[in-house]
Amino acid sequence: MLKEAADIRLAGAHGAGVAELVEMVCRDDANLTPPERHGLAVGAFHEGGAAFIEPHRGGVLIAGRSGIGKSTLAIALTERMVEKEYEFCIFDPEGDYDGLENAVAVGDSKSPPKTEEALQLVRKAGANVVVNTQALEVTERPQFFAKFLPQICTMRARTGRPHWLIIDEAHHLLPNNRGNLQHVLPEQLPSAIFITVHPEAISADLLRTVQVIIALGEGTEEVLAAFGRAAGIKIPPDLPRPAATEVLIWYRYRQKGPQILQPMQPNQLHRRHTQKDADGDVGEDLSFYFRGPEKALNLRAQNLQLFQQIAAGVDDRTWEHHLRAGDYSRWFRDVIKNPELAQVAQKIEEDRSLDAKVSRERISESVRRLYTAPARTSDS
Repeated sequence: MLKEAADIRLAGAHGAGVAELVEMVCRDDANLTPPERHGLAVGAFHEGGAAFIEPHRGGVLIAGRSGIGKSTLAIALTERMVEKEYEFCIFDPEGDYDGLENAVAVGDSKSPPKTEEALQLVRKAGANVVVNTQALEVTERPQFFAKFLPQICTMRARTGRPHWLIIDEAHHLLPNNRGNLQHVLPEQLPSAIFITVHPEAISADLLRTVQVIIALGEGTEEVLAAFGRAAGIKIPPDLPRPAATEVLIWYRYRQKGPQILQPMQPNQLHRRHTQKDADGDVGEDLSFYFRGPEKALNLRAQNLQLFQQIAAGVDDRTWEHHLRAGDYSRWFRDVIKNPELAQVAQKIEEDRSLDAKVSRERISESVRRLYTAPARTSDS
């Protein structure tokens, strides 16, 4: 029964078995255990079977345009990390991981993180840490990261922890035009996930260590082409085109080319929508303004609750003006940062057969469903 449960079964006994294992390690160390043993499930292939990313492979690049769901996929991966009892550290320049479950945040939109405080948390066994640099100026963030990363790498070399690094907005923190980056980065940065809108703006040395590329949304060909040009790597021809809800994944270390898969969604997707989005205040600059075609109105919705109330009361002409301009999906995507809601709204905006009454009801129902419906459990 023990042998049946084991990943590796040896034919030889005692010393012969040890010699057999050594030969296996020398011959094919990376493939000794199945990917589901230590890997993180990303989604499901069309032809069946799960897609995994494995910690002992090279880095992982998640790329696509803004608001397409890159952070959502990263959140789903953190849930798989928790299931596997892996510890992670996230560099979060935009506050996209605010309120992430099973993690402690250092810094917020008003208070910058302190390096020593963050390191103390990372050193604690079992701790998952989100380093939020939102309060720092954009020009200050690479400098903070350059001081913080070497200490994280030193800790990983000594203890193996944190097991995974997630670096969001990697084109800001690891830019290609930074001359001293080779002094900050180790030769290899394994078990690291780099998230970006612009793969071509990331350090070419780092891109060459990436072994798994995940491209989301429209323009996956452009994403892989940008990666290939920047890293000096040939991209396979005739790339498959994923649908809006699918992603393209390419394992560079495999002979098989890029494949389409349905990505996993985080269980906490509904639970993590912040109170600020629902009934707080996103700020004057980020509020939605119902103005109408002649800009005769200036009705401010600083949260989704007020958006619902104003939307129900404005005239049909004002509603349809913003609908046909794609303003609703754009606000949901860029400010509320809910790609699922944005995608639903975009389909409604593009459906010319819907009048003001029906389109208003459908968008309103989508907001209610996503923000007031009971949270999904891991069994749903």
